[in-house]
Order: sequence, then C-alpha cells, then structure tokens
Amino acid sequence: MIVVTGAAGFIGSHLVAEWRRRGASVVGVDRRPGTDVRADLADPAAHGDAFDLLREADAVFHLAGAGGVRLDGPEAEVTWWRSNVETTEAVLAAVPAATPLVVASSSSVYGGTLGRPSREDDRLRPRGGYARSKVAAECRVGLRLAAGGRAAMARPFTVAGERQRPDMALASWIAAARAGEPITIHGALDRRRDVTDVRDVAVALAEMAERDVVGPLNVGTGVSRSLGDLVAAVVAAVGPAPVVVDGVHRHDVDATLADPGRCRRLLGFVPHSDLAELVRRQAAASAAGAGEPQPAAVASAGASAGAT
Repeated sequence: MIVVTGAAGFIGSHLVAEWRRRGASVVGVDRRPGTDVRADLADPAAHGDAFDLLREADAVFHLAGAGGVRLDGPEAEVTWWRSNVETTEAVLAAVPAATPLVVASSSSVYGGTLGRPSREDDRLRPRGGYARSKVAAECRVGLRLAAGGRAAMARPFTVAGERQRPDMALASWIAAARAGEPITIHGALDRRRDVTDVRDVAVALAEMAERDVVGPLNVGTGVSRSLGDLVAAVVAAVGPAPVVVDGVHRHDVDATLADPGRCRRLLGFVPHSDLAELVRRQAAASAAGAGEPQPAAVASAGASAGAT
C-alpha cells in the first residue's frame, strides 16, 4: 500500500494517478475533501486512522504543506511552520524507520542560482519564511537519516501542468489572458526559471522510492527558460494579452536552474519539458474544468514547489 499525503494538491494528485497507472494500491490523505482519508496531519490526536495508515504503508510520500513564496506576515509564518514543519515531524514520528519515505521539499531552499546550476550539496540560502520552513523540514528528515532510517527529500523546480495552484505564474497568466486582462510580470522578462512538467515530477517521486534514494534530489530539467518564453507560450496557447511589468518581490530570485546529474545517475532519467506543449496542456485542462487550480496557497494541503 502506498500512502500519499497532500493527495488533493497539485503534485499529489498527479502522483496518485502515477501510482495507480503502475497498478499500485494507493491511499490519499489530505485535509480537504475529495481524497480517501481526510486528516489534518498537524493534529495527530484527532486523526488516528491516517497515522495508522502511515505506520502500515509499504512506502509514504509526504507532499502535504502550504505554499506561497511571496506571502508575508505573521499569519503566513505560522501557517508555513504548522503545515510544512509540524506535519513533517508528525509523519516522521509515524512512519517506521525501515519504510521508504519521500518528502517534498522545494528548489526555493537554494535561494536561486549562483552563476551555475544548483547542486544538492550546495549551501542552502533560503529567502523568506516559506523557504526557511522547507529547510527546517529537511533538517528533520536529516535526523531520521542520521539515525539510520530511510528517507529522501525531493527538490522540485518550478512545476507546471494541469491543476497548478492559482498563485503560481503560469496559472495566473493563463487565467488573465483568458479573461482579457493583462499578464503581470514581477521584475523583468529576462528572469529565468527551470520549468518542470508535473507528470515527470510524479514519475521522479515514484522512482525515488522504487530505487531507494536517500537524501536530497533535484527534480528539474537543467534547462533555463526566461519569463518572456513562458509568456510567449501562454499567448500562443490562449491568445494575445497585454503584458505589465511590476516590481520584484523581495523574496523572488533572478534565476533557478537544477543540476540534474544526481537525478540522472540515481533514477536513470532527467525530466524534460516541451514548454509550448506543457502550457497548451495546462491551458486546455483549465478551460475544460478538468485542471482547475487548487485553492489559495496558504490554505492548501497540497505540496508546493518552487513558484515562479
């Protein structure tokens, strides 16, 4: 039995579908309705059934958490700590040390690139409360590893595709273009991101457990795309829209880029994103209502990945 926390979220829903495609028995856990078990993992006393599942699983994927890189303020800080750190502590306490455990972190732990692709052994430089909460969660996973347990931390780079959260760039740009409103860019069109297809992220997460990966692993393409490239893909998929360049948020970074070498060595593949096709797919899914974005980031129980 495979257990996926945050199963109603963006990446979580794709991971559940990937495991079912492989013929596995999957149980989804989320604090929102629509999954097999509804539970708030930060409140273990109220949800004994969910923690029984974690103890009995053959493998666990912990994707539950709160996103929103650009959010600020005490309320956001409390939510990030509760949803990203305390839930991870609860999952680590419940999952036996010998059970494969994959925890979703984020490329935001790197604080952007330093003139070269980010490697798993780079010093972490989190910018903002969201990124700091992901580093804190990774530190908890590190304690499990130091004690001889099995665990891996996935660091997805900017993830795109069906059911992307509405606070992430492509979802908001697609919605704006479809409504005839301006596409708002933060900073400049030449800022760059490593855009990763959510379907490949789901495959990578599954393979991390199958291949018994331990420690951190970048889940990115190793290819840099400008925000201008992303806007052009949105316009091609949805139609013309004016572009407005706004100020950059203090927690934003100029560029993200994965070094996919460890992923290639351990998983035998590197995620690949056909940007035009990926954006067309996301736009078509949202237009059909089959890929509606998930609720606002700070209220979400789905895993968050590096937002653009």
